[in-house]
Parts: sequence; C-alpha cells; structure tokens
Amino acid sequence: MPQDNERKTRIHPTAVVHPSAELGKGVTIGPYAIVNEDVVIGDDCVIGPHAIIDRWTVMGKRNKVYAGAVVGNEPQDLKFSGEKTQLIIGDDNMIREYATISRGTLHGGGVTRIGNGNLIMSYVLVAHDVQMGDGIVISHGSGIAGHVIIEDRARIGGIVGVHQFTRIGALAMVGAHSMVTKDVPPYVLVNGDPAKPFGVNIVGLRRNQFPPELRLEIQKAYKILYRSGYNVSQAIEEMEKVLDSTPEIEHFLRFLRNAERGICR
Repeated sequence: MPQDNERKTRIHPTAVVHPSAELGKGVTIGPYAIVNEDVVIGDDCVIGPHAIIDRWTVMGKRNKVYAGAVVGNEPQDLKFSGEKTQLIIGDDNMIREYATISRGTLHGGGVTRIGNGNLIMSYVLVAHDVQMGDGIVISHGSGIAGHVIIEDRARIGGIVGVHQFTRIGALAMVGAHSMVTKDVPPYVLVNGDPAKPFGVNIVGLRRNQFPPELRLEIQKAYKILYRSGYNVSQAIEEMEKVLDSTPEIEHFLRFLRNAERGICR
C-alpha cells in the first residue's frame, strides 16, 4: 500500500464531481463518471467510466464501481417524492457494469444498505430499502425487489427474480432463472419458478469451513423441516428437541420463527 502522501485522488478531466462530494485518499474517478452532491466516497475506491454515484450515497473503502453502473439513484417507487434517503455501502465491494442500486424510501426505513465484500454482477438491480450482509454474490441480470433482506454469504444465480419483502438466509443458494416469492431458509438450495428446496448447500458449508458434525446437524434440520410431514411450527418443535444447540442451528430456528411470508416449500 502506498504511503498517504502517494495516495493522490485522480479525477479524469471528463468526469463531473460536485464540489460538495467528499473523496477519500487514493480515489480514482474515471472518464465521464458523475459524482453528485452529498456523496461520500472512502479511501482507495475506483469509480469506472460513465458510472454515476448519486446523492446521499455513503461508500466505504476499496470499493470498485465498474462502467455504467448507477449507484444511489432515486427509488423506483411511485410513493417516492424526493425525500432525503440514503444508500450506505461498506468496504471491498465490486459493483459490475450497468448494475443499479437505489437508495431507500422513508416508508421502508430510509436506507438501502450493502455490507462488505459483496459481488454485484452486471445488470443487477438492487432496489430501495434492500438490506444486504457480507460476502454475497448476485449474478448477472438478477432483480432484487424492494425491502428484501439477504444474509451473509448467500449466492443468487443469474436472471433470478426476488419478490419484495422476502428474505434469503445465510449461505443459501438460489439457482439461475428462479423466482423467489417466499423466504429461503439459511443453508438451503432452492431452484425453479416458484423456487422450491432441493437440499442443503453442502458445498457452501464446506467452503466456509463448517465442520462435519455441524453439517450433519444442518442436514438433520433440513430433513425435519422438509421430509417429515410436519408443518413449520411442528418442525421447529421437533428440531428444538433433537438437534444440538449451536449458533447456526439457533439462527436457522430463529429465521423460521420470523418467516412472515412463509418459506419456500
């Protein structure tokens, strides 16, 4: 990493940067990019050519926004009438070509939030009031509707539609071309239109260093939920009786208890 006195902000002569925008050390703004007023961009971020960073966007460090992406635009919501709302982005995210991330709405809490280390691929839409955790991958052309919650390290395939107000649990995986209309529990694979469960994301659990005994408990939880004939309430009661009380199992149960839209089945 260069010393602070070497980390100069570089703005291409064709870029348009509002005087009120706050740029950290080592920021690069590419040709024809636009950075509007009331924007904060953290150290060592790269804003690619023709990208737009719109008002009330706050961006952490080392993010890279690729060509043509629109970050922090007004919500695509008929109820929105110009209120001050925010998009808050953490560190180390990659926002690929022509992706769109809208800021929040007052009736949705006022903030769209993107965590750390996420990959948002080209032509993805992340709509208003979405709350994303860390380490998430959203593949090409997928649409994440308003008020969706995506937990850490989830994977969403290409050309997926995610209905508003749904939740996708930690380390869940949604197959390409799926339509998600209900909550996807943590660690579960879903696919299809409408999305249905197809097992546990074992590969994802291994890659994230879940030990064999924990993977086995998660597989037991899946079988109780989906293959026992129980409804969700009965499955929760059974899991509470027979499964080890680990943080991961407790998170799985908590997710099910709070699934107001119901879960993919």
